[in-house]
Amino acid sequence: MGVNDSMQMKTFIVGPIDVNCYVLQDEASHNGMIIDPGGSAKEILEYVKSAGIAVQYIVNTHGHGDHIGADDALREATGAKLLIHAADAPMLAEPRRNLSAYMGFSAQAAPADGFLADGQEIRLGKLYFRALHTPGHSPGGICLLGEGVLFSGDSLFAGSVGRCDFPGASESDLLQALRDKILPLPDEVKVYPGHGPATTIGSERLHNPYLQA
Repeated sequence: MGVNDSMQMKTFIVGPIDVNCYVLQDEASHNGMIIDPGGSAKEILEYVKSAGIAVQYIVNTHGHGDHIGADDALREATGAKLLIHAADAPMLAEPRRNLSAYMGFSAQAAPADGFLADGQEIRLGKLYFRALHTPGHSPGGICLLGEGVLFSGDSLFAGSVGRCDFPGASESDLLQALRDKILPLPDEVKVYPGHGPATTIGSERLHNPYLQA
């Protein structure tokens, strides 16, 4: 399950809580996707334009305010469709539900254009990604798996997992989802989380204290 050489990726660290926003493109078609644009819309758009990316989708791995701040600006500028799991969709419009009201800022986005269910695929040219529903940090948290990489949102971090002390969160649900859907992946799968450094499934299997049997 190696990384596809035709997948190009750039990471932006955005917003007041340093979210990792990932901009992907298929090198052949130039079709692209933006994952978790929590802010820095102008910077992201400048890159998209300079790289000639035709953004097809904006994906929120979950509905917390630090991950959605630039949704509307990017959607308006690119015509992309905003996708999120249905369980987190109500958070988009409500700063109290998406917790931004408690983080010292207010984040809102218009309703999503579509919903990502467990197992649903996204195609970008020759690239394929599959949504894995990993509830626990939030009810509708997802990871995106494809091309030898996993975009894990706030479900899995290097050496840790997402916080589960928020409304609608469940530590038992998150750990079960990680054990059922993430740990079985090959060791070499590269993990790109919503915050902090990248890691691998193999490293987390060995060293993440939350994932030990």
